Amino acid sequence: MKVNAFAAAFLRGSLVKQVVIGLILGAIIGVALPALALKMSLLGTLFVGALKSVAPILVFILVMSALASQTIDTSSNMRPIVVLYLIGTLAASLVGVAASFLFPTTLTLPNPESGVSDAPTGITEVLHTLLLKVVDNPVNALLSANYIGILTWAILFGFALRMVAPGTKAVISDLALAMTKIVQWIIRLAPFGVFGIVASTVAATGLSSLLSYAKLVVVLVGAMAFVALVVNPLIVWFKIRQNPYPLVMQCLAESGLMAFFSRSSAANIPVNMDLAKKLGLREETYSVSIPLGATINMAGAAITIAVLTLAAVHTLGIEVDIATAFLLSLLATVAACGASGVPGGSLLLIPMACSLFGVSNEIAAQVIAIGVTISVIQDSVETGLNSSTDVLFTAAADIAERRKA
Repeated sequence: MKVNAFAAAFLRGSLVKQVVIGLILGAIIGVALPALALKMSLLGTLFVGALKSVAPILVFILVMSALASQTIDTSSNMRPIVVLYLIGTLAASLVGVAASFLFPTTLTLPNPESGVSDAPTGITEVLHTLLLKVVDNPVNALLSANYIGILTWAILFGFALRMVAPGTKAVISDLALAMTKIVQWIIRLAPFGVFGIVASTVAATGLSSLLSYAKLVVVLVGAMAFVALVVNPLIVWFKIRQNPYPLVMQCLAESGLMAFFSRSSAANIPVNMDLAKKLGLREETYSVSIPLGATINMAGAAITIAVLTLAAVHTLGIEVDIATAFLLSLLATVAACGASGVPGGSLLLIPMACSLFGVSNEIAAQVIAIGVTISVIQDSVETGLNSSTDVLFTAAADIAERRKA
């Protein structure tokens, strides 16, 4: 009975608080009892293994489902909103890449031995590898965690499934929900995984290893703040040609703040609907654009994917030229559009971006685990940016359309 009571209390508790507790306890055990802490590495290994195993099929199903279920009605002013979503996400990924080069970050990985498999030396080799991965057999792409191939086939299946019966689309949507639920179960075990990773890492390398996490958080949050307070206002100004900051600040205060605590773009949809109604936007527009934005408008996710990928690249000493960095921005944009609208959804798309540089799936999974460790801050800020931008760009498009009328 005590075990059941503990399990029930654990499941009811705040994941954010539990991850913080796991982080602190891991650091304490790593310093005080290093021999025991090294044995705790099994918890981290199991958690990383679970993330690594679920990521390929998750990417395939989520992207396929998102494309299959989209019904973009141009009469509802969707086209300019979707364009804003894509421009905003691409701009965010470019900011993330730029921040990673201006403030390069390296990570202390638990098991860095299996680091790089045939790292590319330039854009020509990257494109050659990219094309070969694109035409990979879909089954082999899933088995070998070829995320470029997975993404390609997911897009093809997604567009093809737009032409099937509604019942088939409902099955695909239910399958995506089931995969999302599985990810939620795995993420729910993050406190134990974080405890094992931090304890064994601190025992092996000392507390200095945590400093790289702190720098990573600063780069991530700084890039997201720059997008929220500089890039997005510029995009909105070009659209409405008036001071964008009153609208930007209202969206951040009433939508971003709630999303910061819920850490789910999908869960924040009702909040955004109410805010859109309060702003006097047309219901036929925001009733479609807000749920759509929770799926494809992922500026924060694009930053997370770009920054964490380049952190892995810097750690492994891989050289990156400008052309390849831009290609990463495009890939991060596409990957972010397929990010799940649940806490930690963007992290599982990191292996796809890492594969561009020949970074092994094993290393990418370790980077995901580090992402989970810092997600207490990263995921909250990311979701606040993502969700507030849904309303911001919907409002900007609506205001511009009314001016034309």
